[in-house]
Amino acid sequence: MSLQKQVQIKNRKARFEYEILDRYTAGIVLAGTEIKAIREGRASIAESFCEFNDRGELFAINMTIEEYSHATHFNHKPKSERKLLLNRNELKKLEKEVKNSGLTIIPLLLFTNDRGLAKLEIALCRGKKLYDKRDTIKDRDNKRNLSRIKKNFNN
Repeated sequence: MSLQKQVQIKNRKARFEYEILDRYTAGIVLAGTEIKAIREGRASIAESFCEFNDRGELFAINMTIEEYSHATHFNHKPKSERKLLLNRNELKKLEKEVKNSGLTIIPLLLFTNDRGLAKLEIALCRGKKLYDKRDTIKDRDNKRNLSRIKKNFNN
């Protein structure tokens, strides 16, 4: 059985809203209809974040995976909490950082690897202040103008 194209669902807003400090790749515990919907590209991580429960397990909250089109009444709920799989040392390190320094864990990318398994790239982030966002916008505009000037100069 050959799998179709690689799925890559990005969280574009994350790089604008947060300063990314550290990245991890985590596996996700999914139901059968959830992985099928992800392979169709019917998922969103735009409003999602990660949280620890009282047992030290990491969960992706507010991640939307739309219902699978060919499923029966055994379909999944689109916005349920989904457990993330990391090794114990990574989990302890992340939990300590979140509790002590008030950082958040944000999903950046939902993708399928070469074996067809769904993975979530998460990042330890610090929220940007308004002036940081203004700097980001200014840098983006400057790069765009510079590339426009270069393009016109070459022609």
